[in-house]
Amino acid sequence: MRVEKIILGIDPGTSIMGFGIISVLKNEMKMVVMHELILKKYPNHETKLKIIFDKTLALIDEFHPDEVALEAPFFGKNVQSMLKLGRAQGVAMAASLHRNIPITEYSPKKIKMAITGNGNASKEQVAGMLKNLFNMKEFPTKNLDASDGLAVAVCHHFNSASVSTEKSYTGWDSFLKQNPERLK
Repeated sequence: MRVEKIILGIDPGTSIMGFGIISVLKNEMKMVVMHELILKKYPNHETKLKIIFDKTLALIDEFHPDEVALEAPFFGKNVQSMLKLGRAQGVAMAASLHRNIPITEYSPKKIKMAITGNGNASKEQVAGMLKNLFNMKEFPTKNLDASDGLAVAVCHHFNSASVSTEKSYTGWDSFLKQNPERLK
């Protein structure tokens, strides 16, 4: 019996949200789609969050992923940027959980390590490794956010066979059990 697994990887952002979808059949990966959602043109943060939520639902409804992997926000110096990025990730998580799709978060370092073997690799190095991994002649997008989304999906596939220390949720109940401090 052939069982295909579809993984949606998301690099959340409020300027550009990158996403990539892979299918895995008998441990062989194929890229289904890689693209980005350009959000810079929208007038306010609330509109951007709604568009992220709607796009995530649309991707789930179109491609029927078995699992969703997200890049966790990195800790930066700008608190306002962190807050906006966390909200973007939160609405993508909410959309996935709304459709009962299990989600897993990966740190940027873990994603880079999984793809390149170097947790401090540049976006260009990650994109180059993905280009080779999927035998692409050219990268189909100009922004590296799309390749970041694809990298999250590939990282999830590479880590799905091993025991992961990353957070994974199967629904709202498991999310709240693992994050009781977020319930107020």
